[in-house]
Amino acid sequence: MGFEVEWAVGSEDEDGGFLPACHGPAYGMGRLVELSDYVADLHDALTAEGLTVLQIHPEYAPGQFECSVAPAHPVAAADAVVLVRETIRALSLAHGMRSSFAPVVSAGGVGNGAHLHLSLCRNGRNLFSSGDGRYGLTGEGESFLSAVLAHLPALVGVGAPSPASYLRLVPSHWAGAYQCWGRENREAALRLISGAGVEQGQAANAEVKCLDLAANPYLVVGAVLALGLSGFSEGGRLPEEVSVDPALLSDDERDRLGVARLPSNPLVAIEHLAGCQVLATAMGPVLLDAFLAVRRAEQARFAEASDSDIVAATRWRY
Repeated sequence: MGFEVEWAVGSEDEDGGFLPACHGPAYGMGRLVELSDYVADLHDALTAEGLTVLQIHPEYAPGQFECSVAPAHPVAAADAVVLVRETIRALSLAHGMRSSFAPVVSAGGVGNGAHLHLSLCRNGRNLFSSGDGRYGLTGEGESFLSAVLAHLPALVGVGAPSPASYLRLVPSHWAGAYQCWGRENREAALRLISGAGVEQGQAANAEVKCLDLAANPYLVVGAVLALGLSGFSEGGRLPEEVSVDPALLSDDERDRLGVARLPSNPLVAIEHLAGCQVLATAMGPVLLDAFLAVRRAEQARFAEASDSDIVAATRWRY
């Protein structure tokens, strides 16, 4: 597994809004040039900590970057997220800036996600690419993904836990707001990636997009594993894939494909989580009850808050 870590770097303006530390365009060199010392120092620090940096690049929103490190076993992947975040936080402060990993840093803007990539292997064989199913999926690989897809509304309760998460989890924002899957579909909540060129097949992995960094990464990796492994006994198969932005489909077409909107507020996600027997068993009653109590209390705290109030209260919390 491996997480994509997205964050916004900047400060707070005189009106309490977010002031980005750079002005270059998304995905371009301009932003990297503006903050070249910062990015170089970050790369060097992560490397010195023993992490293999795959990429650091400007993301879509103003002042936003993304960092990916090499995948690892699930607990190590969660460890890496914690280390990457704290390193970014320290480097940002050392450069006179603040970093925010909050789901949304500006109301109405594109937020920070924590897309989770995972592959599944048995005896060195990639179960997402070495079979005779669609796109090379094996039966076990497809059953694993089918179970994750089926339980995404409950997984969102763990992986997008903050009221701010639902300001990010909206259609057509690369957040995976619909319960569907597709090969190389960046708007699907579950994306299958086959790999490119010489990596075709070898690098096959799945990406769960409906997650953000308000979540506890250890609970996320545990929840995904529990859900996916439950699929082995069920032997489920993936439904018809969605190859376009599901928000562009008609209601009738989404109904035909069985594509539903994921929970659009935390209370709905909490109830899906509470009713998921797989996750209830995996988490155990003590952890699950405590988790649900905190989430319900947070939802009650922000029940009457505006989007701007939620963003202001959570921008620097994460």
